[in-house]
Amino acid sequence: MNYTCFARIARFSFAVLSSMAIGLSTFAAEKIVIKGSDTLGAKMVPQLAEEFKAIKKKDGLEVIFEIAAEGSSTGIAAVIDGTSDIGMSSRESKSTEVSRALLKGVKMKSVTVAKDGIAIIANQSNPLDEISKREVEKIFTGDVENWSSINGKSGQISVYTRNTSSGTYAVFQQMALRKRDYSVSSQKMAGNEQIASEVAKNGNGIGYVGLAYLQTPGVKTLPVDGVQPDKSDYPFARPLYYYMDGSKEVRPIVKEFIDFCLSPGGQKIVESVHFISVL
Repeated sequence: MNYTCFARIARFSFAVLSSMAIGLSTFAAEKIVIKGSDTLGAKMVPQLAEEFKAIKKKDGLEVIFEIAAEGSSTGIAAVIDGTSDIGMSSRESKSTEVSRALLKGVKMKSVTVAKDGIAIIANQSNPLDEISKREVEKIFTGDVENWSSINGKSGQISVYTRNTSSGTYAVFQQMALRKRDYSVSSQKMAGNEQIASEVAKNGNGIGYVGLAYLQTPGVKTLPVDGVQPDKSDYPFARPLYYYMDGSKEVRPIVKEFIDFCLSPGGQKIVESVHFISVL
């Protein structure tokens, strides 16, 4: 190969690589950080994020999501600290959190993105077909510790709850226990999946989970006072929130994602993971 031919090939290769580099550099990217509730963050939000990413990719925009589902308290704290664009929460912000936010110049703003029922689940072998609100309170506060007075079958009740950073933990305490303390023997789990798994393995187990976890093998749903958890009059129904810093303009890409979540397409995904649409 002579020098002229080699030079032409080199120039051609350089031109191709340069055009590829230009093409890559013009492919824009955005990042959205979302932290908080396991109820929202374990299934629903990741699926919403994947669909949103696919939609934006067709427009030539790469969207990167960083999702950490470690409890509602962590999501609200992340918004206050400015380390998250969206805080997922299965409860309303507390007055102490609102005050702390204001001290940092943050105004907490919420959007209801879905609705959920805190469902009572028991092991599949449990003879109960339903449960009353009063029985739920007795079991989860420790007033009753043996199944014999509830379903007639003797056995030490194993109570599984969320941990204290969970919004579900606080909401259930308020709604079902009338703000009473949980049983000292209750076992605290990191997420819905862990509760469902433990109840499925334990014939004397009982716990609560979001609607998305009712199909877990080995567990059964107990209607409360005859009402299923996906009904509007269910006694332990609650809204699910996105929290943002309302003291400043939400970044356009974050607003687009929130609008998508609230759109008919987004709410179809909400329903596909067994939550209740807000539309």
